[in-house]
Amino acid sequence: MLAFGLVLVVGAILVVREAGRVAKAPPPALFDPDDAYDYVVERLTDEVAATLTPADVRRILDFEVEFLEGKRVSGNGSGTDPGPTVFGGTETVTYIVERSAATGEVYLPEQVQAVVDTQIDYLRGIGAIGPAEDAAGESPPT
Repeated sequence: MLAFGLVLVVGAILVVREAGRVAKAPPPALFDPDDAYDYVVERLTDEVAATLTPADVRRILDFEVEFLEGKRVSGNGSGTDPGPTVFGGTETVTYIVERSAATGEVYLPEQVQAVVDTQIDYLRGIGAIGPAEDAAGESPPT
């Protein structure tokens, strides 16, 4: 009986310790391209959705991932930390517009920006990125 009680106490200590560790540092967010695609397609404004096919949205999202991989922002966790990265800025939109034009697809910057902005909402929702910072590098109050 004493051994059983000891096992329960040790188990409880391990559970509490692990719960505390996870609470302090939650596991990293995992980006799922299919979930991101579904999220964006469902939440695009009617004005933008009327001008893009689902295949267009997929292509824009794929080019955004390509852009981020080129910036060494996405990957498998190995390598060096690229430091703070601006998501969805004019550099991202310009890359996607030019890259898509090179493959024969033409998108307006406004179309691309709407898709990128919606994906940023998805990334914030899964905890992959934090709130936007102001020009001084400070997060806005919550």
